[in-house]
Amino acid sequence: MGIFEQIDEKLGRHSREKVSAGVIIKAMILNGLEFVSTPLYMFSKSFEAIATEHLLDAGIKAEHLTDDQLENALDALQEKAAIPNSKFEAHNGSSC
Repeated sequence: MGIFEQIDEKLGRHSREKVSAGVIIKAMILNGLEFVSTPLYMFSKSFEAIATEHLLDAGIKAEHLTDDQLENALDALQEKAAIPNSKFEAHNGSSC
């Protein structure tokens, strides 16, 4: 299982979402590799000239990669990811 599938498994997926959090994170990484600073509200525009179905997943179009989807994926990742807040928490498995 790849990292993006693991993200989807960890975060789950709402039935109303057209794009999973894993695909959004993958799109963010691909967008970052372009070395072009694009405002978040223009996130989908940076994928208009790219074959998103081949790079991301079947059925994914540029208009599915909205800033709202990006925000939801990042919020879910922050909320549910098992990222300790401190070295103490990482070592002991509990917070201060």
